[in-house]
Amino acid sequence: MDSLPVLAEKTRVCQLCPLGKTRMHAVPGEGPDNPTIMLIGEAPGRNEDEQGRPFVGAAGKKLEELLTHAGLTRGNVFITSVVKCRPPENRVPTNEEAITCKTNYLEKQIQILQPEIIGLMGRTAIQHVLGDDTPIDLERMHGKTIEKKGKKYLILYHPAAMIYNQSLKERMQDDFRELTKKGDE
Repeated sequence: MDSLPVLAEKTRVCQLCPLGKTRMHAVPGEGPDNPTIMLIGEAPGRNEDEQGRPFVGAAGKKLEELLTHAGLTRGNVFITSVVKCRPPENRVPTNEEAITCKTNYLEKQIQILQPEIIGLMGRTAIQHVLGDDTPIDLERMHGKTIEKKGKKYLILYHPAAMIYNQSLKERMQDDFRELTKKGDE
């Protein structure tokens, strides 16, 4: 099995889907080698593509607020996305792109890191990590823990949701506190 650094390097040079041709930098993810908590988002945006780091733009600022409120820092958690390269115009990744990244990189990251709890941030992460075709109702699902194949997943709104809907802030803070509790179990 690949180590985390080897997997990150493979991600950075990947050309397995069309996104490899349009990105500036692949974004493998970052965080400790033995995290209790792993967070998975959708895909890098413009700032992430430019810097090669996850969640460094506006959604990243919201994520840091949520982590701080829950008593965590970026250094406490491993942060990544389903898709490791920015889709053009920040569109939603195609199924082909998501499946390619999931099977070649994300599933291996989870296997290497073995986090206690995985926070799935937003619909794309929920759909592709859990592999469920059921319509996703975040209003009903957020804050819930799902166990699948020996892993615990906490359903979360994507941090960008707080940018567009400030009324979600308190619910999102509660959900991130739940993430901290689940990681301590």
